[in-house]
Amino acid sequence: MDLSPSLILTACIGVLIIVYTCINDQVRRRALPGPEGWPIVGNLFAIPRDRPWNTYLAWSQTYGPIVQVKVFGKPIVILNTAKAVSDLFESRSAIYSDRPKSLMVSLLGLEWSMILMGYSPVWRKSRRLVHMHFTEDAISNYEHIQLQNTRKLLSLLAQDPEGFVRHTRFAVGATLLELVYGSSINDPEHPYLKCSEGAAQAAIEASLPGNMTVEFLPFLRYMPSWFPGATFKRKLPQWRANVLALRNNAFEEVKAAWRQERARSSLTTRMLDDISGLSGEEHKEAEGIVRDVSAMIYVAGADTTFSVLQTFFLAMTLHPEIQKKAHEELDQVVGSRRLPGFTDRDYLPYVAAIVKECIRWVTVIPLGVARINSEDDVYEGYHIPKGTILMPNQWAILHDPAVFPEPNVFKPERFLKDGQLDPRTNDLVEAAFGFGRRLCPGKHFGQATLFINIASILHVFDVAPSTNASGEVVYPEIKLTSGLSTYPTDFQCAIRPRTQLAEQLIAS
Repeated sequence: MDLSPSLILTACIGVLIIVYTCINDQVRRRALPGPEGWPIVGNLFAIPRDRPWNTYLAWSQTYGPIVQVKVFGKPIVILNTAKAVSDLFESRSAIYSDRPKSLMVSLLGLEWSMILMGYSPVWRKSRRLVHMHFTEDAISNYEHIQLQNTRKLLSLLAQDPEGFVRHTRFAVGATLLELVYGSSINDPEHPYLKCSEGAAQAAIEASLPGNMTVEFLPFLRYMPSWFPGATFKRKLPQWRANVLALRNNAFEEVKAAWRQERARSSLTTRMLDDISGLSGEEHKEAEGIVRDVSAMIYVAGADTTFSVLQTFFLAMTLHPEIQKKAHEELDQVVGSRRLPGFTDRDYLPYVAAIVKECIRWVTVIPLGVARINSEDDVYEGYHIPKGTILMPNQWAILHDPAVFPEPNVFKPERFLKDGQLDPRTNDLVEAAFGFGRRLCPGKHFGQATLFINIASILHVFDVAPSTNASGEVVYPEIKLTSGLSTYPTDFQCAIRPRTQLAEQLIAS
């Protein structure tokens, strides 16, 4: 059969289209760049145990803003720029809002935590509940609790300045305990505070690279604790006990008092009031959400706020010139005869800038909380297979020299223009609170708590370096913990009332 020229031409065009489509698909589906790994284990030994976010940031200089590593064949993608995180977690939030299934979370008994929970109807109900009680308007109802516990902190610092770490943890925990459960306490050894600290520490320690190996080698959960990679099992029973106590103890006590109409007003009692008209399985599910949301607000808020306040004490110890500027602003706006209040916030831009710089300088959750994508995706020509673990390098974003010149320097002025908060930089620190549908719903309350504590401490105290036995000034080194969250390791500083009038304010 003779082939006409037009038929031959049509066939050639068809072949070219098929070839072009195949080549284009291969280009579109190219793998993300990253360091070469070893057979089987991949990049397991290249991921450092100490502050991995710095290593990921360094890799981005070689491989680009998006870096991929593999551990036992599982792809892990690190997003090192605000643009990459925004493009995926915000613009494509429909497929980038889920959490990876974590064996360690299951072993700890933390599946109930909204922070770690998968993207599900229960998560959406939990998120909606938290958001309702933590809008910018709603948090004004909690100011009296924040003020009361800030005053407690000032008194404790005046009595025992060397115990500032212990006092700060107590004051922040007491604020959240009263807000969430209605329990007003004065005992730093209160069992609710201890189980909260224990649960937070469990989550931090369990997230260390050495303990996370079980995520990629699940058989380790069945190995004895002396087996390499299974040492986490030595602490696992206590970790689980702390998590269980955090979830249940305070809630059950409040629920019992609420049923007898003798409970103090709190977030938990208000949420129980809201669901009191439900019955059956609907009420059972709603009550479980109230219990879990209460515990999550309590432990997450206490640990992150405490971490930032430790950064504040370190920064003031190292930077007396910054502290002096804050003192001058407070003296001018507040005066010497009263303590700062929330109504002063708009008139204390330098103090507000210090709060923002504390949040930025030592990023509390440096690698965010991991996510997975629910569908295959292509981003800037790179293929991201469904189920890939993605980690936002929030440390890198908040230490980007193009956005924050001299990023390792503590400099509140970067948030100011003409003596006021600069609208152009005001929101840059928001990366510390997450992205898209997983944005922290308690960010307004957290920042308000930080403001009132930092403003109050600065108003009545000088924070200075300590001295050794020879009377020489000893400046602390900047050393940070490593894990899911980070904050300065223990250091010493001298905390003294600024004036006699300041002492009277603290006493009153």
